[in-house]
Amino acid sequence: EVQLVESGGGLVQAGGSLRLSCSASGFIFDDYAIGWFRQAPGKEREGVSAISNSDGGRNYADSVKGRFTISKDRAKNTVYLQMNSLKPEDTAVYYCAADPYGSSCRPWRYLEIWGQGTLVTVSS
Repeated sequence: EVQLVESGGGLVQAGGSLRLSCSASGFIFDDYAIGWFRQAPGKEREGVSAISNSDGGRNYADSVKGRFTISKDRAKNTVYLQMNSLKPEDTAVYYCAADPYGSSCRPWRYLEIWGQGTLVTVSS
């Protein structure tokens, strides 16, 4: 069964940090790009960061550059999102998704493999 499971969300004060994990199973992890997306109440889902399948190329939304870092552990089939200097506007449900396109993660509308999401709440 193809599956992505996120963990690591929670409540944190502004300026704090969290590390999200996305654990993959049921598919060849190294063949897929993995992306992190988030959706705040009343807003559209948006891309946060992604990491490619092979060379580990990374990209970030402008709103999180310099604060968030994406990485992956191939041995554990897991992608991480380290989030530092969190702001109240980072509050959202965070999802990871897998893209067989591989070299990059396409916009969320094109993706079919998703985790269940993990809630991040940043208090001011």
